[in-house]
This record gives sequence, C-alpha cells and structure tokens, in this order.
Amino acid sequence: MRFSGSAFGRLAAAGAVLAGLAMPAAADTAIKFSLDWKFEGPAAPFLLAREKGYFAAEGLDVTIDTGSGSVEPINRVASGAYEMGFGDINSVIKFNDQNPSSPLKSIYMLYNKPAFAIVGRKSLGVAAPKDLEGRKLGAPAPDGAYAQWPIFVDANGIDASKVTIENVGFPVREPMLAKGDVDAITGFSFSSFINLKANGVPVDDISVLLMADYGVDLYGNTIIVSPAFAEANPDAVKGFLRAFNKAVKETIADPDSAVDLVIAANAIADKATELERLQMAIDQNIVTEEVKAAGLGAVDSARLARAVDQIGLTYSYASKPAVDAVFDASFLPEAGERAVD
Repeated sequence: MRFSGSAFGRLAAAGAVLAGLAMPAAADTAIKFSLDWKFEGPAAPFLLAREKGYFAAEGLDVTIDTGSGSVEPINRVASGAYEMGFGDINSVIKFNDQNPSSPLKSIYMLYNKPAFAIVGRKSLGVAAPKDLEGRKLGAPAPDGAYAQWPIFVDANGIDASKVTIENVGFPVREPMLAKGDVDAITGFSFSSFINLKANGVPVDDISVLLMADYGVDLYGNTIIVSPAFAEANPDAVKGFLRAFNKAVKETIADPDSAVDLVIAANAIADKATELERLQMAIDQNIVTEEVKAAGLGAVDSARLARAVDQIGLTYSYASKPAVDAVFDASFLPEAGERAVD
C-alpha cells in the first residue's frame, strides 16, 4: 500500500501523539526539606506552599520534616540526607568556615530580625542583661539562640564567669523556668514567651530580651540548600523559592487561615496559641522596616558585613568570608514578587 505525502505525514503525527501518550510524564523533582522546629505557627508558610499545591505547580515533590533546633537542619543538609532546610545563618557561616570544601548556600532570609532571645522572669530578678550575673541560665547546647550568647555577653558587658550555664533539653526549658529551677533561658522569643504562658507564668512576670534590641546585629533563620543539589537543579531551587515566597505573602495577609494548616499537621497544637506565635514572628522577625524597603528574602550587604564582623568578636575564623560568599541571592524571585506593604 502506498501513501501520499500528506497521508504519511498525518500517520506520522498520529504515531507521535500515541507514542507521547504511552511515555510516562516526567517525574517531579523530589526535595527533602528540614524545618528547624516542630509544626508550630511560624511553620505555616512552608505547609501552605505544600498543601495549596504551590510546590507541585513548580514541578516539585516536597517532603517537610520537623527538627529539634535551628542548627540541626545544617547538619541534615550537609550530610546529604536533605536537599534543603531552614536554619540559623550565623551557624551556617561558622559551619562553612569549618568545612570550606562543602559550604552550604543561604538563599532566602525569612527572619530578617532574628528571634534569638534571653527570656527571664522579673520575679527571679531578670529584667535586663546585667541581671544575669549571679544567676542560672538554662540553655540547650544545640540552640540557635545560645550560639549567640558570647556576642550578647560582649555587647552588654556581662561578666560571663558570673553566669551559671545549665545545659537543658528543649522540652524542659520553659517548664524549668516556670518552676524557678533556672532564672532565665535562651530561646526564640515567640516560642519561649508562648510556652511560658502555657506553663502558667503571668505575662507581666516574663521579660523577653530580644538580642537584636541589645547590640546583636545579626540576621536570623534562612533557607539553605546543598550546593551539589543547587548546581544540578537550579530551576528547582528557584521554583521552590517562588512557591515559598508566594506562601509567605499569603501567610502575612491571612495568618488566621494559614495557621489552620499547622493545626492540621499537629494534632496537639492549639489554634489560638499558634496564631499568636505566628503573628509574633510576622511582626517581630519577618516584616521589618528593612523588608518593607527591600522585599522579602533579601539581605543588606552592609548589615551582613557587620554581622560577619560581630561573629568574629567571639569566633576565630579560619578564613573570614566575603559577604557574597555568605548569601547567594541568585535564586530569589524578582523584586516585585517579594514586595510587601
């Protein structure tokens, strides 16, 4: 049987369509992502991006796991067990200095103003930094806030030899302060404040010394990525940040709805508590004056340079990093997408 040219073309086109239907669709890029902490209010934008399909729309299959402190995601990503995570940029800077052959990339600054805090009780005599002298400070060893303790000490002229540091577990930190077993603790402001309230401590007895208000000029938690994964999958990393950035803006606009996703993921969470925790994070750490001017996710180079210098006050660099080696802005969404009111 002979076919005309046009008939042969139609058959060939039909065959190509059928062949295309028979081939499986390209698989989504899998990303294992580590949070710094439990599914609590501030985790809302991560869950929102997943549950509303924003990651999927970017061709990503994202798994989100909880963590046990803002240093843990660094170790998880560095080990290769996770492709991306959410951790303390200051700890990332130190990690990269100690591991120059495999530096992690910081690519989206969420906590423009870090939540690092010393949280005490006025009834136990802690209302100002110098009050810590002669008292007991409960501090989990892997806590991101405790990692900044030497800088806080230097900035506030505290005699550290007069402060007793007790290494405590994360779950017992606030209960110990509530019982008076320690006089103050290190922690994230929005978490420790809420947890102390839940442990029966009156609000007017809680003193929150936000380190950023007491001379600690650092950034906070950032999204980090494995350099090998970023090099092999740059479009996936950019897609992740586009999806996440969209979710952050929706969370800021409607935290009440966003926190419902936290409650769905954490059976023991209380909505009113997590909404308060989320709103504190938005107001104190995410939507700062700097973010209003420059947009979400970015950093100010001059400020980051000061932060690198400040870390050097209490940490000996093997090789002090340049600012452009600390934060990689090349994966960020366009400035217009990151703008907030």
